[in-house]
Amino acid sequence: MEINDLVTRFSGTTANQEKAIFSTLFIAGNKLQTVFDKFIPKVSLKQFMLLSIIRQSDEPLTFTQLGNLLGCSRQNIKKLADVLMKKGFVTLEQSPYDTRAMCILPTEKVNEFYRNDFSEYQGKLSYLFEVYTDDEIAVLFHLLSKLYAGIDNLEKKAAAENTGY
Repeated sequence: MEINDLVTRFSGTTANQEKAIFSTLFIAGNKLQTVFDKFIPKVSLKQFMLLSIIRQSDEPLTFTQLGNLLGCSRQNIKKLADVLMKKGFVTLEQSPYDTRAMCILPTEKVNEFYRNDFSEYQGKLSYLFEVYTDDEIAVLFHLLSKLYAGIDNLEKKAAAENTGY
């Protein structure tokens, strides 16, 4: 069975399309992680995403804040940070706003990585989007942004069911 066979099988109804979209998100994430991890051996895709967020942030972010942004637990962020710290990409520092919380800060090695190593692979990432028109990119961006609202809705409904409200 090929992906196109699945697309055809699930294209008939809205309910089937919803199932296909959910499956596609999972499969696409796995495929992207496999491709990324193959091409950029210095960091995993999850480590890369963490580095990207802390590099773009205007202020130090705690494990909890980073977990919320990346959609994972603070414990997962801590594991990623420990590996990145051993590789010299980040340091840990007490939060200036909460003495109980730790923040992850990028080192100069992160900037070197993006300048030297990652720039080599950045062009390859454009292959992912060269099959889309500019209008399709805009629509996809809008719909994926809206997906976050759907995920928030799912989390709220699941939490309400678990608490009996």
